Amino acid sequence: MLSGLSRRVLFELATNEQFEALVRATNVTEDLAYRAARRYVAGRTLDEALETVRHLVRDGFGVTLDLFGEGADDEAGVTRVVEGYRAAAAALGDVDGDVCLEIVPSNLGLDFGPDVCRRHVEQLVELLPEGTRLEVSAEESWRTPHIMDLSITLAEAGVPVLATVQANLRRSPGDVDRLSQAGIPVRLVKGAYLESSDDAHPWGDETDIAYVRLAHQIHSGGAGLVLATHDPVIREALLATLDGVTLEMLLGVRPDDALELLQRGHAVRIYACYGQSWFRYWMRRVAEAQGS
Repeated sequence: MLSGLSRRVLFELATNEQFEALVRATNVTEDLAYRAARRYVAGRTLDEALETVRHLVRDGFGVTLDLFGEGADDEAGVTRVVEGYRAAAAALGDVDGDVCLEIVPSNLGLDFGPDVCRRHVEQLVELLPEGTRLEVSAEESWRTPHIMDLSITLAEAGVPVLATVQANLRRSPGDVDRLSQAGIPVRLVKGAYLESSDDAHPWGDETDIAYVRLAHQIHSGGAGLVLATHDPVIREALLATLDGVTLEMLLGVRPDDALELLQRGHAVRIYACYGQSWFRYWMRRVAEAQGS
């Protein structure tokens, strides 16, 4: 049923609290939804997620682990998220493999002020195994300036950080210049939020072209490029012209492609999220499977 809806409608449903409450109102409907979402979800608990991570590492993948959620709007919520991230950071020391921790700044108090978020992130960094990279997620365009500042501040403090840039945002070429000057590697994504035409290119050809241009711009900066796309045409074209790049794919999305790329000798990371707030993430994955 959901697959018959437009991409925009599905994105709007992904952030509709009433719709989520309706789906999760009974154990029966919630279990049905989670069964559909499970292919994209590393687990509902940290222990389940770590089991998924170890399986991926054994298969030869790098892994980026993240805790579901964004836009924490009360101090108690931020505190719970911080505790969850702290537990994940500490647990990575027990995983033998290339595993990074990803953070969503708005889930760590960004909307209460950049200093609040930075303080929480600095606490997490202290718990990470030495040398473990911290990956910073992209969010809506109105949060992007603070997220860029956070990434650069962390890098200046010596934190091994990777920033995320959304190709559909019109501001991204300038952000790439800043990140390159700071020596920060970039994960390039197409973009996953509903934005105004003033702020973003429309889905489709314009965003695809922007993605290719930005990939070359990031690569020429020399700090490192992670191509996070499931678009095989764009991916293969860039692999033919750019060397030394890493590929990142979402857990459960085109898994056969991920294995095939690994077998061809490419470095492939799997983005694996976990936690109780899986519903919105699943809806976004469904939305992205639809046209614009």
